[in-house]
Amino acid sequence: MNRAIYAGSFDPITKGHMDIIKRASKIFDEIIVAVANNTSKNSMLDLDTKLVLINQSVRGHKLENVYATKLETGLIVDFAREKDAKILIRGLRSVKDFDYESSIEDLNKVQDPNIETVYLLSSARHRSISSTVVREIIQFEGQIEQLVPKPVVDYFQKNK
Repeated sequence: MNRAIYAGSFDPITKGHMDIIKRASKIFDEIIVAVANNTSKNSMLDLDTKLVLINQSVRGHKLENVYATKLETGLIVDFAREKDAKILIRGLRSVKDFDYESSIEDLNKVQDPNIETVYLLSSARHRSISSTVVREIIQFEGQIEQLVPKPVVDYFQKNK
């Protein structure tokens, strides 16, 4: 089986993330969305809430070969080995993202040379979307409908 992992903090999941997930689901047999907390940032959402929102978003797009799970501790390469996945998916919005992601890929290769990283360039309409920007817009009670999947919009409307 051609299993791939798409890891991130997804705080919250955006339409850019969903675009990568949908496109990757057409390439690989199975996509595991590994949901983590970014230790260098303060999370807006807890892991359980992120997991629910991602699973609702995935179901809304009828992606049968995609599921989300928690990545609570450890290295992504260890998680990949645990899940018998040989591919890590990374979305790129810019050259700056590529510079950062390629250095992470190099470090992952030190840990496990059998793990490959596949980069998917964000679609043009999603390149300016980031979870950081979405969190800021939410804090100022701005409009997020064009930036995030409907389950995320619904969640923040209920939890103002």
